[in-house]
Amino acid sequence: MKNLLRPAQLIPVLLLLALAVLPPIAAGLDDNFWVSFFARVLVYAIAASALNIALGFGGLVSLGHALFIGIGMYSVSLPAYYGVSSGWVHLGICVLACAAVGGLTGLISLRTSGIAFIMITLAFAQMGYFVIVSLKQYGGDDGMSITAASDFFGLQLNTPLAVYYCAWGLLAGLTYWVMRLRASPFGMALRAGRQNARRVMSVGLALQRYQLAAYILSAILCGVAGLLLANLNAYASPSSMAWTVSGELIVMVVLGGLGSVFGPLLGALAFLGAEELLKAATEHWMAVFGLAILAVAMLGKTGLAGWLESLSTKESKA
Repeated sequence: MKNLLRPAQLIPVLLLLALAVLPPIAAGLDDNFWVSFFARVLVYAIAASALNIALGFGGLVSLGHALFIGIGMYSVSLPAYYGVSSGWVHLGICVLACAAVGGLTGLISLRTSGIAFIMITLAFAQMGYFVIVSLKQYGGDDGMSITAASDFFGLQLNTPLAVYYCAWGLLAGLTYWVMRLRASPFGMALRAGRQNARRVMSVGLALQRYQLAAYILSAILCGVAGLLLANLNAYASPSSMAWTVSGELIVMVVLGGLGSVFGPLLGALAFLGAEELLKAATEHWMAVFGLAILAVAMLGKTGLAGWLESLSTKESKA
């Protein structure tokens, strides 16, 4: 209980609780923009949490996780094209496809490390992108509209509010699960392997199996984020598989704090919030945005979660 009173834990928990009551406030103000915006933040926080398992815990720098977001999006749009609106069918296709593709690409990618690993994951994402672009029947480069939102026993994800609360509940559960995972033997083995892979393998742990499991888990959760994003946008596009999307997820994880539990939420909120503010302020927002991210990455190497942790440390010393 004492740990929850520390700024590093208290502020993100309060943020999650505040997000739970935001839609009624927005409805009272007759401003639906914020519901759509924060629904997007929550979805990207889920995707960043997924990448954090591979990158933050396992040290696997992947530029290919946009592939799984795209698979999640097309797990909704393709069945909907044929009149299938069952959310359970969409979710089943998403999980199975992401697990299969994640397992195959992970097995191949994990035979390498460093720059080679980054380039191979990027290559797989680009392959997925060009496969979707080549399918002219399903919109090709233009993407495709989603005419039937995912339906989970009557709960239709056909409004930003429905997606918002679905994403909020999933993120809250995922955050708790990641907290437990981080402290589990599996999580500790992953983090130890990130620090010193040779030492971990020297004590008899099959580190590559742990990394593959983390990569597949990460792929599945990214796919679920893609499923929610498809319902939020009512649209699926090959651009969701672009390497820039993977890059944005990496920035969110690093900005929030590598390997931290609440970092992905903080990183997604800071990234998308700054993007929205700068878009309104200047037409050259991308240049300013890039410089701002560079400054934060260089000055705060432990991210926003690390900064909050430092406040907790100072408070305990005082």
